[in-house]
Amino acid sequence: MNVTLSSKFIAEMLGTMVLVLMGCGSAVIAGSDGTTGVGLLGISFAFGLSVVSMAYAIGHISGCHINPAISIAMVVAGRMKGKEALIYVVAQVLGAIIGAGILYLIFSNHPGFEMKPWALGANGWGTGYLDEYNTTAAFVAEFIFTFIFLLVILGSTSTKNINGGFAGLAIGLSLVLIHIVGIKVTGVSVNPARSIGPAVFAGGEALSQLWLFLVAPVLGGVAAAFVHGFLIENPKSFTE
Repeated sequence: MNVTLSSKFIAEMLGTMVLVLMGCGSAVIAGSDGTTGVGLLGISFAFGLSVVSMAYAIGHISGCHINPAISIAMVVAGRMKGKEALIYVVAQVLGAIIGAGILYLIFSNHPGFEMKPWALGANGWGTGYLDEYNTTAAFVAEFIFTFIFLLVILGSTSTKNINGGFAGLAIGLSLVLIHIVGIKVTGVSVNPARSIGPAVFAGGEALSQLWLFLVAPVLGGVAAAFVHGFLIENPKSFTE
């Protein structure tokens, strides 16, 4: 099927919008309190299920990257051209901002509305943020979690994988797993666009700390592309 670049742009924009709206919305609207809300486990599944649903909704159109770290890693892995990846990234960032904007519109009409630091499910670290992990812990977590996430993506979408039809499910569940472990550290980004959307509206600390959620996930994704490509998928090309 010949899919136009404009169709891919729209698909990536809508997919990222859904990820931010539903994932961050689960924390903002449904609540992180396990007694009266969905709790951290519920939030973890909200992010993972968003990816699963979008994988089957737009995967056949754009591949459902909905994450700049994935698109950049695909370029490094030789599965995507740089020009197309750039268009994907623009769509993803725009979609994330739209998703965060919709969430803001909904939440701002709640009687208890208050834009606190790191509002709208923004990522962060340090004093005042969840369990107050420091910068080193935050950077290492985002790098390693993205590395693991991309290994799953690259492996499950490989042409050598006979179970490729279940790629969307494997990818979504791996994101659930990462959130279960990492929410208390940074809120889990592993996706620069997901971090940009809420930070644009939250401002303050969320915006000043955004650099980490741009750099660490991209480096983690690139590292995964190299490891998967040269050590796992094609080990001979590394040793020859």
